[in-house]
Parts: sequence; C-alpha cells; structure tokens
Amino acid sequence: MEKCCESGQAGAAKAPGGDCQPATPGRTITTLSGNSQKLDGGAMFGNAPRSLWQRWLPPDELNRVDLGCRVMLVREGSRNILVEAGIGAFFDPDFKERYGVSETRHILLDKLAELGLSDSDIHVVVLTHLHFDHIGGLLAPWQADTPARLLFPNARFITGRRQWQRSSQPHLRDRASYITDILQLLDSSGRLELLDDTHCSATLGSDWRFHLSDGHTPGQLLPEVAMPSGPVLFAGDLVPGAPWVHLPITMGYDRFPELVIDEKSALLADLLKRNGRLVFTHDPQVAIGRISRDDKGRFGLSESSGDILNLAE
Repeated sequence: MEKCCESGQAGAAKAPGGDCQPATPGRTITTLSGNSQKLDGGAMFGNAPRSLWQRWLPPDELNRVDLGCRVMLVREGSRNILVEAGIGAFFDPDFKERYGVSETRHILLDKLAELGLSDSDIHVVVLTHLHFDHIGGLLAPWQADTPARLLFPNARFITGRRQWQRSSQPHLRDRASYITDILQLLDSSGRLELLDDTHCSATLGSDWRFHLSDGHTPGQLLPEVAMPSGPVLFAGDLVPGAPWVHLPITMGYDRFPELVIDEKSALLADLLKRNGRLVFTHDPQVAIGRISRDDKGRFGLSESSGDILNLAE
C-alpha cells in the first residue's frame, strides 16, 4: 500500500500504481555500505534449504553469511537525507562477536567524511523500522564506561508510529531486536517524527512516497524517491538483498512470511510497471537493481550494481 503527500501535507493517499510529484531537480542518490555483520544463513533464508541459499551467500564454518548494512544518502538542494543508519559500532565486544561485526570504526561516518560530510550535516534520517541493525549507526562508537551518545545533532528522525509502538512494547519473539538506549535517546531528542499509516511526512515533501509493510515487522515504512528514469525504493527488510527478490524466499526473522510474499508480489509488480529500482540494505555486493520479469513470470533484476555515487537519473 502506498501513501503520497500533496504540497508537503500529510494525509492525501494516492491510488496504487500512480506517481506522486516529479523528481526534485538536482536530486542525487548515493549508497553507502557501513559496518557489516554475519548472521546464521538458515535464519536469513527461512525455509529455503542450504543447498539453494549457499549459491547466493556462501556460509562460513559457523553457518553464518556475510551481510551488508547499507544506507541511502539523498541530496536535494541544500538538504542531506539519510535513509537508515546501519548497525554502526555501538556494540560492546561481546555483542560484536555475537553478531559478527568485525570493524572497530564507525564505517558510515568514514564514508560520509569521504564525501565531505559529517553526521552534523545530515538534516533528516528516515528509519524504515527500529531493529538495531538498521538504527545502531545513530550512536557514537562504543567506549567502555561511557554512556550511549546520539549522533546526527541537526537531523529530524522519521519512522512509523506503529513501529515505534512495537519497539516500546515488543513481543518476546523480537524483543532482542530493539535496543532501549537508542529508543530513549530518540524519544528525548525532541526531533522524532512519527508517521501514521495514512500520513506522509511534511518534512520530506510531496515527491517522497512511503510503502507500508507488516510482514517483517509491524509498520515498516519503505521510502520511495522520484527520479527521472524511474522511482528508487529503499527496500528495508521486506527485500533485504537480491536473493529475496525471488518471491518464495523469506527470512526466519519475518513475523508473517506469507504476508511478506504477498507484499513483495504487489510491490514488485507496481515497480515493474513504473520502471522502478530497489536499493538493498543487507546485500553484501548488490546495492541497487531495476525490477524485471522473465517469460515465466518470475521477478528478477536488471542493471544491478554495487554502491553508487551521485545517481541523478
């Protein structure tokens, strides 16, 4: 289900398959790979057999697969908008080992610095959902005996209201995915914008569009950005990487796998009609690809590539 804004105001819904406003002139998209992680391959591919998924992501001796934590930087006019923040470097050593985070530095901050930016230069951070591997990069790197510190001092943080409610009262099944320290810092920042399912963000404006997804976690919001050669959608954990474009492939972490399949089917069909592209957060190699479909009706990718710099089309 898609939600559009008109004239930057919330609450005006657009019919599925329709476009919002034309792309903002001069807008560019850059993808940045932050800190990486390793997770169990079976958990990442749900009920798909290892004989299948190991062709896409070869496991290590602990059955873990390499995963990226990619973010999307949108530059439009004088604004720098970040979609997600990755896992970051906030973990203490024990948790780093558990989740296979090998880097000691906050890689996202390093990548921003390569572009001449710091976290202070980001005006908006869009959070598709609030699991720690998508928002951990909001925190400064871990230091012993030092309280957690929120980065991005000039940014407004945007996420879904229902996802915020879920993070505040998580189910036993996903409680470990939420980090209380980060949520408390967001809440006390005074810069948190919660979007209702039928609302858009007046902060972002009329040519940002949100797709609602409940299959992975309640109230996940997937932002779509208008671009001259077709929309670009940040796929969050609905389609975390290129292998998950295949409709039957889901994650063990998904709340409702069958709903994930239904949501993917509708989303990919819509994007195919509009020449759309997906940006993947967890694929270690593929950052972006245009949706295609073969003669058997199976979705796939064309024009896929690794991280992109200043995409303007």
